Amino acid sequence: MTETSSDLGTAAAASATLRAEAEGALRRLVGRDDAQLRDDQWRAIEALVVRHSRALVVQRTGWGKSAVYFVATALLRARGSGPTVIISPLLALMRDQIAAATRAGVRAATVNSANVTEWDEVHAAIARGEIDVLLCSPERLNNPSFRDDVLPKLAADAGLVVVDEAHCISDWGHDFRPDYRRIRTLLEDLPAGIPVLATTATANSRVTADVAEQLSVSRHPAGSGTADGPSEVLVLRGELDRESLHLGVLSLPDPAARVAWLASSLPQLGGSGIVYCLTVSQAEEVAAQLRRAGLKVAAYTGKTDPTEREALEDDLKHNRVTALIATSALGMGFDKPDLAFVVHVGAPSSPIAYYQQVGRAGRGVDRAVVALLPGTEDQAIWDWFGSQAFPPEDQVRTTLNALATDRPTSVAALETAVDLRRGRLEAMLKVLDVDGVVRRVTGGWIATGKAWHYDTERYARVARARADEQQTMLDYQSLTTCRMAFLRQELDDPELTAQWACGRCDNCNGLTLPPAPASEAVTATRDELDRVGVEIVPRRQWPTGVDRLGVSLKGRIPAADQAKPGRAVARLDGLGWSGALRELFESRDADGRYIDGETPLPLRGAATRVLDEWDDLWGSQGLTRTLAVDAVVGVVSTTRPQLLQHLAPGLARYLQLPFSGWITPRPELHEPARHDVNSAQRLAGVAHRLVADQDAATQVDGRAVLLVDDYTDSGWTLTVAARLLTQAGATEVRPFVLGVR
Repeated sequence: MTETSSDLGTAAAASATLRAEAEGALRRLVGRDDAQLRDDQWRAIEALVVRHSRALVVQRTGWGKSAVYFVATALLRARGSGPTVIISPLLALMRDQIAAATRAGVRAATVNSANVTEWDEVHAAIARGEIDVLLCSPERLNNPSFRDDVLPKLAADAGLVVVDEAHCISDWGHDFRPDYRRIRTLLEDLPAGIPVLATTATANSRVTADVAEQLSVSRHPAGSGTADGPSEVLVLRGELDRESLHLGVLSLPDPAARVAWLASSLPQLGGSGIVYCLTVSQAEEVAAQLRRAGLKVAAYTGKTDPTEREALEDDLKHNRVTALIATSALGMGFDKPDLAFVVHVGAPSSPIAYYQQVGRAGRGVDRAVVALLPGTEDQAIWDWFGSQAFPPEDQVRTTLNALATDRPTSVAALETAVDLRRGRLEAMLKVLDVDGVVRRVTGGWIATGKAWHYDTERYARVARARADEQQTMLDYQSLTTCRMAFLRQELDDPELTAQWACGRCDNCNGLTLPPAPASEAVTATRDELDRVGVEIVPRRQWPTGVDRLGVSLKGRIPAADQAKPGRAVARLDGLGWSGALRELFESRDADGRYIDGETPLPLRGAATRVLDEWDDLWGSQGLTRTLAVDAVVGVVSTTRPQLLQHLAPGLARYLQLPFSGWITPRPELHEPARHDVNSAQRLAGVAHRLVADQDAATQVDGRAVLLVDDYTDSGWTLTVAARLLTQAGATEVRPFVLGVR
């Protein structure tokens, strides 16, 4: 049938009426009477509301992607549709979105790890039709009760499904999450006619194509009855230039120079902002140093309590702090329009991740400074994160063989069968769950019986892509041409033209970063970073299931067998002494063997300073300071025997105490033990392997012992060694190590 001009006119009028209604919802959302929808915002809203389509919106941070789904929700709800389900990755994102929804007259709620006590009421409110928008984390999609009882009904009745930060779906995205891959299954099972919106600011062409392909999968595409087949996906990509961002790179020689630069430069930048660090330890150390320098800053990491995170976000939004010193835990979805700067102490491993983080700045101001301070330690940190990739096939097969199909197995029980750390084991199970070969149920995990193929080619391909991204970040640091043009090119910006330059970055002469700090300031900061001493918290509980590995240990460790709190010179993933420790523990010769030798002179001084400043190591008799320990025992190292043979007796001489022997491997188990295993496996290996030598077994009775090792990771070597010594009669054991991993 041919459309008449009258039909077209009627359609145009209806579209204009709907757009006017949409812009009314937008104005309530943003609180401005002059707000108007961008053309692509309207195209997406119209596709969702009128045609019930699937759409992927790839637009820069601050463009207004959340407005698309909140306005679409308001329109769909007004037409009798069910609630919108938004799958959103971060608590900060959820909090901001709930506040935005309320402004638009949209009733929003969330279920996540921070509001467990509210879940039942939220589910009941959904059933009563009192919720317009439900935000849930991707991890919730595989909570057994939510997945089996709540989600099917919610999905069947949904008016709109939104996948926020959709690059997480893709193997190629900088922030791939196994839980996000479940969304593909969710989309396959949606009834016909439910619109789907995916949004992200950080997707190159490869990620965009991958996400669009996953969105197109549907068992029941709209308009096709019940036959399987692809759904058409509307892809809207915009240019990635941000006119407020002024990019720059400043190479400084060491951590002390970078922290000194921050101390002097952050007040000059004006306003408030974010300083990103690559590790939790770095963030905490930088925050501590800047507070000592008089700046109002706070650390914000994955270890920060959820309630404290919310308070810190509020402090930054209201300029009560100059900066949050953060890891990537403060990222997607945090919204502060007047954020004046983003500084990176150390480079992210991907240009996509970098663009996503710098996009926090300059949303509502004309100028924002974006500075990168790369570090020599960046590559080592990238390598460590890279080592957490999907495990080798033999470890996966071992896990699958350990799972039954008729009864659940807990992660703790699995740890006794597979030599993977808990974090890697849980991440692997999530991937296998998405692949359909395991399933999370109440009480643990079961095998489904489905055949499984280890996709060696895929994992290798992703690893190569990660290596290429790291090289791209190194190229960015040494760039002499426009930095924004480089990032736009790496993200396949469809609007980028040849010879384009931003005119705002340091290479375009549009930004001059504050210069390197004066030598006096660097020296003072270096002295501050020279602080030594990190507490080692003793283990209190044996891991579940270790008794199934032939070790008769379970439950709480008896108080008499526990080590006392110990000390280390520093952590290996921080600043200050961390560099010297990493060099000591990671240096290898041409044959790949660890380099061994006496304790380096600077670390000797650092070790004795820790002992001198360790209050619990000392008592007093009148005005005389006396030691609270009576003997020193060392732990034999099979990888660095010379180091320990020098360090442990040397500290005994320094303290003028007897050296009373060694905790040593059994002769038949002298090969180096693996550290890259889970807690139960690590403890079992240590417990089978270690014994007290004749001197340690006979000379510690009635004595308080200082136990010396090179470094600690899981803590089980120190825990087992302390138990051996207390069972030999030691009254207490205080561990000391050079480094903490």
